[in-house]
Amino acid sequence: MAVSVLLVDDEPLVRAGLRAVLEAQHDIRVVGEASDGAAVIPLVRQLAPDVIAMDVRMPLMDGIEATRAVLRAVPRPPKILVVTTFENDEYVYEALRAGADGFLLKRARPAEIVHAVRLVAEGESLLFPAAVRQLAAEYGTSKARAAMKRAALTDRESAVLRLMARGLSNAEIAAELVVGAETVKTHVSAVLAKLGARDRTQAVIAAYESGFVSPG
Repeated sequence: MAVSVLLVDDEPLVRAGLRAVLEAQHDIRVVGEASDGAAVIPLVRQLAPDVIAMDVRMPLMDGIEATRAVLRAVPRPPKILVVTTFENDEYVYEALRAGADGFLLKRARPAEIVHAVRLVAEGESLLFPAAVRQLAAEYGTSKARAAMKRAALTDRESAVLRLMARGLSNAEIAAELVVGAETVKTHVSAVLAKLGARDRTQAVIAAYESGFVSPG
């Protein structure tokens, strides 16, 4: 089935460009548009998109607050792909911390845009660029370090989290560790449960903030 996408950006030209790129694909369809985060929840309830491509900076409700609102209000929320102009934007990092699933630059090439939508829709790997990893490390706290210590990950779970932080999918992690895909899924689920993380993005943020992995 095609991946359904809701576009949320206050610039009509950006929405038009994204629509043109995405609708050129046989497996992606744009089901709606909004010019501000304040309009997102009604559209999500009406259209049930798989992915929201959401600008991080908008006048009434920005992408950070809109992300929080969607995750609070929708029982089975769509994946959220943050779209922004600058890769070292602290707004992007805050949106990821709020629960967004990935990151996309507005200047990305068409193939990168399509790849990003497919990637977050699948939910098995991350869009977590170097600049955002550095921000995560800078946000490190003793609380994050203590939480990682309490998680008491096993050696294999630790290895899986490090590979998740590199952006590897379950299949790639399985190949790296020479184990089955189902085994990797089990380890990923255990990592998320021990860290109290909603998804892979939140687990990787915890890994960087705690110093468990470094941005280098």
